[in-house]
Amino acid sequence: MNAETLSRRWFLCAITYFVIGVALGVFMGASGNHSLFPAHAHINLVGWASMGLTGLLYRSFPAAAQSALAIWHFWLYQLATPVLLLAVAAIYSGYEKADPVAGAASVVVLISVLLFWWAVFSARGSKAA
Repeated sequence: MNAETLSRRWFLCAITYFVIGVALGVFMGASGNHSLFPAHAHINLVGWASMGLTGLLYRSFPAAAQSALAIWHFWLYQLATPVLLLAVAAIYSGYEKADPVAGAASVVVLISVLLFWWAVFSARGSKAA
């Protein structure tokens, strides 16, 4: 996959989480119930900010975007992130049994981030980067 296509996918996902994060923030403000603030923060950081920056970094390292590692990074991150965010919301809604789910999803997110690191560092010496 080329860098522009992969980057665009990351941007589209980031914008989706931006809308969700802002909507949750508005809901919390309107309701006066801020108990989901940690979930709101995770949505904005793991979703909006991290995904947006990832899209920019793949444009800066186009050879990394063309690796199989980049595809694995994208799909693992996209599958684990909603699970993580829903589990965090459940925990702060009083459902503590979601804690192991959040932990497992966090590990998958970490694995995907390590794949990203590997893709970028293994491609940075190539001519396309």
